[in-house]
Amino acid sequence: MSSKSSKANARAQKAAAERAAQAKREARRRMLTVGGVVLAIVLIVGGSVGYSVWKRDKDQKALEEAVATAAAYGVSIGPEDAPHEVIIYEDFLCPFCGDLEEETRDDLARLAADGKVRVEYRPFDLLSQIGDYPIRATSAFSIVLEEAGPEAAKKFHDLLFANQPSESNPDAVDNDDLVEYAVEAGADEAAVGDAIRSVANRDWVTEATEEARRVGVSSTPTILLDGKVFDDGRTVDDLAENLIDALE
Repeated sequence: MSSKSSKANARAQKAAAERAAQAKREARRRMLTVGGVVLAIVLIVGGSVGYSVWKRDKDQKALEEAVATAAAYGVSIGPEDAPHEVIIYEDFLCPFCGDLEEETRDDLARLAADGKVRVEYRPFDLLSQIGDYPIRATSAFSIVLEEAGPEAAKKFHDLLFANQPSESNPDAVDNDDLVEYAVEAGADEAAVGDAIRSVANRDWVTEATEEARRVGVSSTPTILLDGKVFDDGRTVDDLAENLIDALE
């Protein structure tokens, strides 16, 4: 088989995987609940089925107080003196985070540009027991942030969710793909390529994860609005809609 044909087949397979992932996200949006309700993902790993189940920290007050003084590992949009502040803790493999990102990205960007909100995205590793994608993606995010700045890091963040692999096949996005997304976001491949491929910022990921756990974050997405845990909604759609309504 020619190299050209192999590349075409690879692109076709990747496109098919992306369509399947989108279909799964649509199904989750109809079925899953968030907030105070337990969240469950069916995981298919090595042919076996398991469940990853978690729920929000019951001691919300402790979380709110801790986050107020927590060091930030993330990227922000919007003015520092905006009347509202939103903090979103997320894992780049978390399907609920992907759904929330899809539902809120454009509106949060618009509201931030209008000066109505400052949004801080804080990625960390929650789901690496499934595979190392959360570590690889978060390391790559931190490298882009360090080498290309916050604007490129935000674009890279958005591309990671736009191309999010499924939790059943996290290796569908490899490190070369991450480099490609970084360059698309505006980073110089010469500056970030080797570091992304070697997962050079594992320590950054560990520190971000330890910080999230220290303040009591135990599920994703965890949203804080003006220092208070925001969980107004039983579905991802409801949560997203109610968050935007609260900021309008």
